[in-house]
Amino acid sequence: MATEVLPDALPYHDKGYEEPGVREAALKLVEEETRRYRPTKNYLDYLPTPPDAAFLTPVLRSEFERIAKAQPMEILSFKRYELPPPLAGQKNDVSAWMDSVNNSSAQLQHQSTRIQNLELLESHGVTAWKQYVENLLQLQQHQQRQLHQLKQQVQEVNWQRKSEQVDAGGQLSAFEKEWATLVAKNYEIDRACVELEGEIRQLRSSIS
Repeated sequence: MATEVLPDALPYHDKGYEEPGVREAALKLVEEETRRYRPTKNYLDYLPTPPDAAFLTPVLRSEFERIAKAQPMEILSFKRYELPPPLAGQKNDVSAWMDSVNNSSAQLQHQSTRIQNLELLESHGVTAWKQYVENLLQLQQHQQRQLHQLKQQVQEVNWQRKSEQVDAGGQLSAFEKEWATLVAKNYEIDRACVELEGEIRQLRSSIS
């Protein structure tokens, strides 16, 4: 394949990484590569824009705009929970008193609803919480099983890499020894040839 990359190192077999000068040479290669690399301001420009807008609600969109403008967050208002009486100039105004009464009724209904919710929570909250915790435990167990499987797969890949590299390293060592033996034999043959040539020259000179 045109895109296949052949490894030029066998870390499970190669030795000498701690020898003097090896680390410096590797750092020099990294520095040269870093010098050639010219990162842009946004190195993901060539990728399509993620569809974030599909998940943005109007509240989130306005909040992100506020953060982008570095504006402070609005302070939580408790005005809706207040029960102000009519103003001093409206003590005899029936409509002002009706507004205050309606506001008080709304606040009373709100508190009544809160009490009902608390009663429902007291009656059914324990069971709902237990079910929620059980669902969380099941999700946790599922994620732990997936994590365990991934760790096993990673370990199997590492063992396979180590086995392949150790086997390849053994073959390389055998080839290296064979090469050294052949080189030595060639040297011996060359030396023998030189000696024979010398003897031949001596014989020719003695004959002549």
